[in-house]
This record gives sequence, structure tokens and C-alpha cells, in this order.
Amino acid sequence: MKNNNHRKILICSFILCFAFLFLNTNNVLAIDAKRNISQNGLTVLHSEKHSLPIVMVTLLVRGGQINEPEELAGLANLTAELLTEGTKSRKSADISEEVEFIGASLDASAGSDYITITLSVLKKDINKGFELFSDVLLNPTFPQDEIDRKKDLIKGSLKQREEEPSYLAERAFKKEVFGEYPYGRIIEGSVETIDNIKRDYLVKFYHDNFLPNNSILSVVGDLTSDELNTLIEKYLGEWKQTDLPLKIVKEFDGVNMKSIVKIERDLTQANIVIGNLGIRRENPDYYAVSVMNYILGGGGFSSRLMQSIRDEMGLAYDVNSAFAAYKEQGSFQIDVQTKNESASTVINEILEQIKRIRNEEVSDDELSEAKSYLTGSFPRRLDTNRKISNFLAAVEFYNLGLDYAEKYPDYINSVTKEDVLKVARKYLDPEKYVLVIVANQKKADIQGLDSQ
Repeated sequence: MKNNNHRKILICSFILCFAFLFLNTNNVLAIDAKRNISQNGLTVLHSEKHSLPIVMVTLLVRGGQINEPEELAGLANLTAELLTEGTKSRKSADISEEVEFIGASLDASAGSDYITITLSVLKKDINKGFELFSDVLLNPTFPQDEIDRKKDLIKGSLKQREEEPSYLAERAFKKEVFGEYPYGRIIEGSVETIDNIKRDYLVKFYHDNFLPNNSILSVVGDLTSDELNTLIEKYLGEWKQTDLPLKIVKEFDGVNMKSIVKIERDLTQANIVIGNLGIRRENPDYYAVSVMNYILGGGGFSSRLMQSIRDEMGLAYDVNSAFAAYKEQGSFQIDVQTKNESASTVINEILEQIKRIRNEEVSDDELSEAKSYLTGSFPRRLDTNRKISNFLAAVEFYNLGLDYAEKYPDYINSVTKEDVLKVARKYLDPEKYVLVIVANQKKADIQGLDSQ
């Protein structure tokens, strides 16, 4: 009897806790963060979290793939890769050893729109962590031997990926959708463009972009405002503000036609990517598009594409759709793998589902489930200090506001069936699209399509 009563108490307690969390979603999502602009123009975001003795630091530099010339594709990525490979006072091995000794992590990476440097460190080692962080930020030397080593590693990786059908499909899709625009290239560049990158180009890219008035510093964890200000003054005080070089972002001339790319490979499974241009991250339609995409193909087993192509037709293990929203533009794509012989059937079904969501309103149940998932899963983006730090930096970069986490559920919940229909008609087109098929083309036997 005692065991049964104990079990009932546990169940009731669980239900009460769940109800509390559910009814207080907005409170859970609230992030207590402060925003300041330092004297050198650096935007500083800070959220105190004293539950764990850990500090997460994210520095976002506005300078990524979008800012590199076509003939030097991969420049932003190579610059980021080399930041931790040698400074004025430390060699690559020294940096690795010192970071490992205090159990920290220090990394740099490049994306389409920006470069990030991240630090994770225990509170007791915060001074050492900031010392290392500031050293790779302010004093990289881009040693020629490390440049050569990194180039070889990247080129080797790119050559190896030539054997991956999904990589070939993704690369071809980007190129067709964005054309000569920087987003149409692989972040790492190509073997040919990497060979074009000389040390002088790396140094210039660094000096043009790594400026405090071109950067966002996001700090989350066991650190007070006074402690953070002291660290910034001590370790970033010498980072001087200068006039930003004029950045001319190439005007995007959208591709608005049907484009079919067939890539021959001796495969049993056809790798298919189909889609078109999407939207910028700051587009107000972003939330209606998120709901629409969940219903069409982004909602896993709940999506229409999964239900039709996997569950009803049994022609694929997985099929999904996604919008990639960047600063200047974006893309929409559907990815699926199926037997060569069923490729045409799957493509036609995808186009039918696109027509359907453009021609008729989604159901109440579909709309409700999409909203519930998108709002219910949102807190998982903020369940660690690392995620919060990255989140705050991105929110600042895309001008979303520090109260974005609190407002997000309202943005999603305000989407109507009419909104979903409107954005489907606006951003999906079953007649003008990019289709890439990596397959044994004879077995796939795609009929009635003009290939390139």
C-alpha cells in the first residue's frame, strides 16, 4: 500500500511540475540579459547564470562568406581556422596545451554571414581563459607553415567529400539557386580557390573585419557585470576602434527558372534535392514560413511529405524540407533518397504536395500541431549556457531584440491558416524550381525533364 501511495504522490508531483512549466512558458523563455556598447564600439551582451561555475563566451564578427571575393572562396573559413594556430607569443601547440590544461574549449569557425570565436571555461580559470581568448583574437600571426597545413587538410577533405552523393547534390543545388552570389558556394571554397589564397589576403581579411565596432560579444554564466567589465578592460582594452572599410555586398540577381541538374553516379539510391530561393532571416514572413514548412516537410513523421512518401507509398526512409534564412537571402529545399527506379514517382509526389499546400488551407489540427511543436521545442535552444550565448549573439546580429525569446511564442501563435496559404503561394513554386538528382541516371530514367 505504501508503495502505491508513494507512486501516486510521484505521479501527482510530476503532473504538477509539468503543468507549472507548461503554464509558465513565457517565464521559462525569458532571458535576463544586458546590452551595452563599449567605448571602442564593441556590442556586449551579458546574462548572469550562477547555477554552475562555468562561463561561455561567444564573439561574433560581421565578416563571413558573404564578404569574400569569388576567386578567394574559402577565405573567411581559412581565416577562422588559423586564429588558434599561432599568435605573437604562442605557437599552435602552446595554445592547445594551455587550453587543455585548464579544461577549457576555444574554437573559431566561419559561416555564411559571420565568424565566431567561442570560449568555454570554469569560473576559477576565467582570467586564463580570457587571456587565451584575447590572444587568438588580437594577435594571430598566420604562420606560413600552418597556412600550408590547413590548406592541405581542407583540400583533402573536399576531395574526400567528392565521393559523398549528398555533398554533390548540396553543392550543385547551392550553385543553381544562388548563381554567382557568395551563398552559392561551399563555405570551405574549392581546391582551386584555396590555392589562390595567399597570406597577404588572410591578413587583409582579418584587419578589415576583426574590429570591435564590427563585432558582438556575448557572455553567459557565473560572472557579474563588474567582473565582466574588468575582464574586458584588461584583455580587450587594446582592441581599438577604427573606421570600417566600405563593404560592398554583391546585389543578388535571383534565379527564376526551372533548372534540372543530373549527376551521374553508380548508386542504388538516388539523392534528390528540390527547391528554390527562400527568404532573408529578417523577413516578417519568417514565422508563417516556419509553420508552413513544418506542415509540409519539416515536422518529421507529422509532415505531409513523410506521410505520403514514406508511410503511404513506402518509397523513402526519410524526407524533409527546410528554409535556410541568411542575412541577405535564403533558400528552400526538400531532401530525399529513394531507389533509382522510384525517383520520378517521388519527385512528382513532392511537386503535388507543393501544389496542394499552395491551393488549399491547412487543417486546424495541422496548424495546431505545428504551433505546439515550434513553441514547445523552442526552450531546447536555450537549455545550456553555450546555446544561450550563441543565441544572444545571433539575436543581436539579426536585429531581433533581447526580448525575442519571450516574443517568439506569440509570433508563432499569431500565424493563421490564411498566412500559411499566403506564404506557400509566395515562396513555393511547382513550376520554377531547382532539381538536382545524383543517381544512376539510366535506372532513374527521369522523363520529360531538360537536364544540364
